[in-house]
Amino acid sequence: MNNLPLFPTSLVGSYAQPDWLIDKSKLAGRFPPRTRAQELWRVPDEFLAEAKRDAVALAVQDQLDAGLDIITDGEAGRESYSNHFATGLHGIDIINPGTALDRSGEPVPVPRIVGPIERKWSISAEEVRQLRQLTDRPIKFTVPGPFTMAQQAQNDYYADVSEAAAAYALAVKAEVADLFDAGADVIQLDEPYMQARPQEAERYGIKVLNTALEGAAGPTCVHICFGYAALIHERPKDGYSFLPQLRDACCHQISIETAQSGLDCSVLDSLPEQTILLGVLDLSTHEVETAELIVERVERALPHIDKERVVLAPDCGLKYLPRDVSRGKLDAMVAGAHILRQRYG
Repeated sequence: MNNLPLFPTSLVGSYAQPDWLIDKSKLAGRFPPRTRAQELWRVPDEFLAEAKRDAVALAVQDQLDAGLDIITDGEAGRESYSNHFATGLHGIDIINPGTALDRSGEPVPVPRIVGPIERKWSISAEEVRQLRQLTDRPIKFTVPGPFTMAQQAQNDYYADVSEAAAAYALAVKAEVADLFDAGADVIQLDEPYMQARPQEAERYGIKVLNTALEGAAGPTCVHICFGYAALIHERPKDGYSFLPQLRDACCHQISIETAQSGLDCSVLDSLPEQTILLGVLDLSTHEVETAELIVERVERALPHIDKERVVLAPDCGLKYLPRDVSRGKLDAMVAGAHILRQRYG
């Protein structure tokens, strides 16, 4: 990680999955599944594991061909960013799911907590080992954060949801340790519900986040966002409801949106130490940005952050975009990074 160039580039989470793998007509218009959603897969069960590995290889190759500096699996083998982990824990009834309100206020099926939340074994270490075989560049892997998982569950066991979040945090902490052991260079926790539920996040969000990340063997990142642009169309005009509070989190990096929202980047003044994954790709449109627009979006932030602490990234995951559009946006982001390096290097 020490050999990264100025203005390095990275995905945030998901990359566009191949049409032969995921039925995008079923994916479109629905919120990311919290429980299992096997109906999304086009490939029969007996071939699915191999198909997922092939999709990861394609996602990695697109990133390498585009010239990204930090490589991920593109979450190509997942139904959503969260359910792969949340449904793999003990203490969860996934056969008889519960119900919770999504960030839009709509009731959706969610994992139901019926006993002590425990992680009996690593859920994604093998995926990290497979990713490590595909590239010698730094690799990042994502895990849903404890606060968000607690908000995306029906709690029928713990006295308070904060206790459930604390249990999730211990499960995440164990997973983070195994993922670094498996070869990950960066681990990212996805915590979109800190933005969606700021009052609850104020109460215990940073505490459980730090439980999950303290003592991690390598750099850690937290992604906080307004939701997938294909599903959540409006961004708050006054920016993040929960962001400066992350200065008290022990993560090394924070991933935020700025492109679609036109975020007032002065908020970065309140985060004086962490590296910022700056969202510079607007995922609400299929229009591919120019390199010059990428540069403009980065330069809006530079009065408020040292250039050495900026990583270029999409606003959020690219899951809902066509693959050719996703690849074009990555090319533009890398081209913008090259311009910035020449200008500021």
